[in-house]
Amino acid sequence: MDYRLPCKNMSETTYGGGIREILSRADELQRSGRDILHLEIGRPDFDSPEAAKRAVVRALESGDVHYTDMAGTRELRAEVAAKYRREAGIDADPDSELLVTSGAIEALSTAFLTLLSPGDEVIVPAPYFPPYEDIIRMAGGVPRLVPCAMGNGFRPLRADIENAVTPRTRAMLINSPNNPTGATLKADDLSGIAEIARRHDLLVVSDECYEKFTYDAETPHICMASLPGMKERTFTISSASKTFSMTGWRIGWLMFPAQTRKYIMKSHQSIATCSNSFAQAGVAEALRSCQEDVSRMIGEYRRRRDLMVKMLSGIKGVTVPVPSGAFYVLPSIEGLGVPSFEFCSRLLEEEGVSTVPGQPFGAPDGYFRATYCRPADEIKEALTRVARFAARL
Repeated sequence: MDYRLPCKNMSETTYGGGIREILSRADELQRSGRDILHLEIGRPDFDSPEAAKRAVVRALESGDVHYTDMAGTRELRAEVAAKYRREAGIDADPDSELLVTSGAIEALSTAFLTLLSPGDEVIVPAPYFPPYEDIIRMAGGVPRLVPCAMGNGFRPLRADIENAVTPRTRAMLINSPNNPTGATLKADDLSGIAEIARRHDLLVVSDECYEKFTYDAETPHICMASLPGMKERTFTISSASKTFSMTGWRIGWLMFPAQTRKYIMKSHQSIATCSNSFAQAGVAEALRSCQEDVSRMIGEYRRRRDLMVKMLSGIKGVTVPVPSGAFYVLPSIEGLGVPSFEFCSRLLEEEGVSTVPGQPFGAPDGYFRATYCRPADEIKEALTRVARFAARL
């Protein structure tokens, strides 16, 4: 039977060579008895906060197991609104400007399904989170990639963004702190993007899932919607997944201009109807009372970052910029003279260290991504193996 797949909107998406394929091979080797160290997937290794888990139990025991309001529980939306008021000085109306989603991916899908008409272009700084390109294409849009150089800390240059604007440009997608580079946009970077958006009447989709993961005083997280004139044109995405180590809970949110609500809600209704009821109760409690858990986790990630950068910097042929946020590094291995895919494949097969080539993230050949979502002793052992492998090259 001819299923006529892929359909037009999926015809330019990729179907292999990404993080999940690497993880699958690593898991296969592990099942065969190999000692595998996982530096490939951005999955926090901490437990979710105890207070949040207790709130879920209470919700379950009280029978909170049914559909919620399509926009999410009023309790959680109120806590998200309080968070933005407290941390960014933004007044977001829980009833007309906030939506609880099934993770940040659903928030991204909802936003682009709502905003894009066929052929609309979205400016995306690269390297980037791989689903960005696929989601934009499946919504009928066209990603317009803007390469960001390691020499500028993987932050986009204002002139490059300006040059990417065409009559078909509808929006810009930014991610700060960034996956896979750990780059955090500075105030000047954001103000430049905001000025371009205002002058060309563009929308901004701002992925701020790593907003808490900043390590240096000179690069604090700044919410794009907090800049002058930007709340009315910014669609802000975040989630509990990384902040509270709740990746399996699948709770995120979208803050949007009130005028777009009925269209946003229509897209969300068609994708997910509503998010998990009892998980929402736990996330509301996390936002309310679990900031100390987050602070302890961030402190440990800062120590792991410093360890990983120090050890990678000591490997001949490897150049690693210091990431100011998230929990990833994107080192250059151009000095080793081996393609990224070969490097990562051989590193996994020969040394049992699982990493990801840079190309699936829109990076050129000669880079790989590693996460520091593992305990320090595992990071030490993994990078000892990387150094041994690099010396053989």
